[in-house]
Amino acid sequence: MQIGKLDHVNLRTANLEAMTEWYERVLGLKSGPRPGFGFPGAWLYAGEHAAVHLVGVDVQPEKSGEPSLEHFAFSATGREAFLARLESQGIAYQTREVPDFGITQVNIWDPDGNHLHVDFTDGEG
Repeated sequence: MQIGKLDHVNLRTANLEAMTEWYERVLGLKSGPRPGFGFPGAWLYAGEHAAVHLVGVDVQPEKSGEPSLEHFAFSATGREAFLARLESQGIAYQTREVPDFGITQVNIWDPDGNHLHVDFTDGEG
């Protein structure tokens, strides 16, 4: 067996509407088909791929101590356009160069405080 790229991330949130809107507005993901589960949620798509699954809960999961999920990441193209989008919307971000790999990470946090980064290869503009 060979593990491939991450299929999706599943996040529990009491802020379903705000989280859905943020992933659409900031990352450009699109809400799409979701199985008829007996609980609220949303699947957000990157093209044909459901990359972020949101599960609506009544009470926001408590954060205590170190998180069990530190971050998740997407690879992308169009770094300059993405940075312009973040700046135009007042979204705080940090960039970090990954030594020896030719990757620039753009680190951001969603409305629930989940850390994610969007990765661009060197020379990507």
